[in-house]
Amino acid sequence: MKPYLAVFLVLVALLVGASGWAAVARGWVLPMNRERVRRVRLFGWGQLVVALALCWQMVFGLVVEDIGTRQGGTLTGSALLLAGVLVMAVSQRGERGGGNRPGSDTA
Repeated sequence: MKPYLAVFLVLVALLVGASGWAAVARGWVLPMNRERVRRVRLFGWGQLVVALALCWQMVFGLVVEDIGTRQGGTLTGSALLLAGVLVMAVSQRGERGGGNRPGSDTA
């Protein structure tokens, strides 16, 4: 196992997970994402899934020795990572119909 890679992945997973928990529990999003995120709690759930996927891939990629189990585990982790990113992307989509948002064509 490569400890420098494991430490980096755990640190990133903890940061993403803490941000996701803040979005789910308190409705708080990092300042750089506030303008884009339309559904905060859905964005938080996506971040929590991404954090789980990073931990899942770390366990199966660095700890498990059996090659068949490792491949299945990292493939599952990749699917979880993709699902989390898709959930985060859906949470950033704007509502249709616009209203009086700046830049919309409706008055």
